[in-house]
Amino acid sequence: MPARRKIIIRVTAAIFGVLLLTILLAPVWFNLDHYRPQIISYFEQTTGKKVEIERVSLTLLPQPTIHFVAFAVKSPPLFPPSYILKVPKAEAVLDFWALLHRNVVIKSVLLDQPQINLISDPDGPWNFENPESQNSKNLFPLGIIDRVAINHGQLIASNLLPSDAQGPIFFEAFDIASELDRVDLAAIVNPSSVALNGLGEWRAARLRFAAVEATNVEARFRLESRGVFFTDLKADVCGGKATGDFSISLARSTPAFKADARVKGINIAKLMAGFHELRGLLTGNLEGDFKLAGAIEHTTNPLARMHGTGHVKLTNGQVPSLMLNANLMKLARFNDLGPAKENPASFSSIATDLELENLRITSKSIDIDGYGVDVDGSGNVSVSGSDELHYQGVAAITTKQGFFTNTFARLEGAKIVDGKISFPFRIDGTLESPKFSKGAKVD
Repeated sequence: MPARRKIIIRVTAAIFGVLLLTILLAPVWFNLDHYRPQIISYFEQTTGKKVEIERVSLTLLPQPTIHFVAFAVKSPPLFPPSYILKVPKAEAVLDFWALLHRNVVIKSVLLDQPQINLISDPDGPWNFENPESQNSKNLFPLGIIDRVAINHGQLIASNLLPSDAQGPIFFEAFDIASELDRVDLAAIVNPSSVALNGLGEWRAARLRFAAVEATNVEARFRLESRGVFFTDLKADVCGGKATGDFSISLARSTPAFKADARVKGINIAKLMAGFHELRGLLTGNLEGDFKLAGAIEHTTNPLARMHGTGHVKLTNGQVPSLMLNANLMKLARFNDLGPAKENPASFSSIATDLELENLRITSKSIDIDGYGVDVDGSGNVSVSGSDELHYQGVAAITTKQGFFTNTFARLEGAKIVDGKISFPFRIDGTLESPKFSKGAKVD
């Protein structure tokens, strides 16, 4: 081998060795934690929030990575003392070639066990926003982050009351695993941003919205200006399955939500257990579809003005307080209740439409197949806590009766068709104390 070529190889190897040694020893020579006060100051200027970092370090292999220990961001003074974000460990992977040119470009971020606490003020702002960022275009010179991953995260969202006291939590999710692409940090903290802030997959072991809990939640997640969207959502709810879309809009001072869901195999008793005023009033298996929407108000009952529509079917259940079969047949003065005697509160199916408005559920068409009784009716029930109900319809006795029973039934206004008795009825009172009476069906 020519001597000149040997010299070139040795010089190249030496340079490579020095470069490798420099990379390995750079974290020792360059103590990033020494610059922690400057790093904290930078984050505080760009977010408009108080920031805490217990320790920060740099490693260069396998790729340049900044490691944060106990990274936290506090809510601004407008809100009760709290943290917007607390992360025991976080990593930011840097672009190596940009770093050689003294540019800091973050390629990806990993947040391990982050706790995210979002709070809305009655006057409009959220605790994560930075109003001062509206007139600045370059608060985050780091640019858009290609990938943000969350492991075992927790998210809580709540409103403040008009008194500025802490209101109830309306949304929470636990053990979150998520990967988002193209995350724009500047757009997230800027209230006037119109950018797409992130797109990806989202999973949670448990989620609660108002009184409804779901587990094994999976969805496509989209974070936009002033709104979050869960699409192609799948979850386990009360022994059954739910699919659909869910979104929360932050465009106005009062946040709002929309839900479009389809459910199957839901245990209605478990579902209603989350609503104190409806607990224990109904059993059975639920399937159907519904659409719900409304403002999330700054009150102790943030979803009081929720509204929506739907079509549902309940099978193989009971309405213990109504004792529907027995009470309707007693209106016809049967001594022998037949099938209703053994199943006085039971039904094989209830199919109905639903309309929720002003804390009242209205049904225009109800078809009930009971045991010994079939019902076609309509009416409404309050879900505000009063449990007031008003229903009317026509009940048909499904078994043929004898001559004397039919005769007395005719005298009381019932109709006889093929030996079967049908008669109009009304139900008033409350869910716990219903009052049955005969009466003409009102359209």
